[in-house]
Amino acid sequence: MSLIDIHAHFDMLDDAPEVVLEKAKQAGVTRIVTIGTEAGDHQYVLDIARKFYPEVYCTLGVHPHHGSGWKDETGIFIEKHLIEKEVIAVGEIGLDYFYTQSPVAEQHEAFRKQLEIAARNNMPVQIHTRDADQDTVNILNEFKGQVFGVIHCFTGSAWLANQCLDLGYNISFSGVVTFKNASPLREICKIVPLDRLHVETDSPFLAPVPMRGKKNTPAFVVHTAQVVAELKGVSVAELERITNENALRIFPKIVM
Repeated sequence: MSLIDIHAHFDMLDDAPEVVLEKAKQAGVTRIVTIGTEAGDHQYVLDIARKFYPEVYCTLGVHPHHGSGWKDETGIFIEKHLIEKEVIAVGEIGLDYFYTQSPVAEQHEAFRKQLEIAARNNMPVQIHTRDADQDTVNILNEFKGQVFGVIHCFTGSAWLANQCLDLGYNISFSGVVTFKNASPLREICKIVPLDRLHVETDSPFLAPVPMRGKKNTPAFVVHTAQVVAELKGVSVAELERITNENALRIFPKIVM
């Protein structure tokens, strides 16, 4: 196998990056994207991607939880580094009304500012949306045809999935799709076209069955891939081929 985990958080994992990578390789996961979520972790994810390229890549962005901390200098830093070969997307960005750790208005501002950066630089985005379906779609519509990318760790409604697909975004499924109580999400997975589909861990969160209760790690994406392959009626090998092609199309800086 040669799977790509398009969304992981190296800065939050207990194991050293070398150990994470070795476990991933043993499981058949050969490319990992580590995610920037705030100004304070951007240098770390850059350094990890630079050190372990071409096996590790990174994104740079401000998560909605940190929207209130958005500063113009953060945007300048992100934009400055987008040209680097290791930086594959602006992310993770978006809206989160479940926790509302930042006021909604400030989340909106940070989201729009980063979509503007992505549009200016023709860079893909990785989007986080939770309990914010309508506002997410409204803001993405403002940038229709200007921005492309992936809705990561999709857990929303069928309506949201269809809206995002219509806007040109791909959809990524995490270990949540394997959970016992996630049958509605599995039905949504079935309607996402194979050529618009990704798998990820969002590690260290959301470890898939049969690893629930453990801290997630990129090696565990194979379990999500097995469930998604079954839902889509294809072999794991075929899902690997298709999701790799999808990742390389959306994130062309990734080298296999």
